[in-house]
Amino acid sequence: MTINIQYVHMPTSESLSRIITEKLEKLHHKFRWIIKAEVFLKLDNTNSGENQSCEIELSAPGPKLFATSTTANFEKAVVSTIKELEHQLKKRKQTLSNH
Repeated sequence: MTINIQYVHMPTSESLSRIITEKLEKLHHKFRWIIKAEVFLKLDNTNSGENQSCEIELSAPGPKLFATSTTANFEKAVVSTIKELEHQLKKRKQTLSNH
């Protein structure tokens, strides 16, 4: 699986990249048919404390899967986004196994 991490309007972070890569590799271990992951980390210009968002788009057989989450820190946003993607992948796996 290819992982592409992009930092939008913010500096890059090696530790955050490492966390994202570890979590996506675990997801790929469960669902071997994931081809590619595009990760976008953004700092939103909002007045609320929740201004750090994570968007992930997965390429897999069928339509692309997409999830996004905005929280007070990037680690929580990444975890929440990957949980949503895992839920979508389970549904996709169930659909693929029925055919």
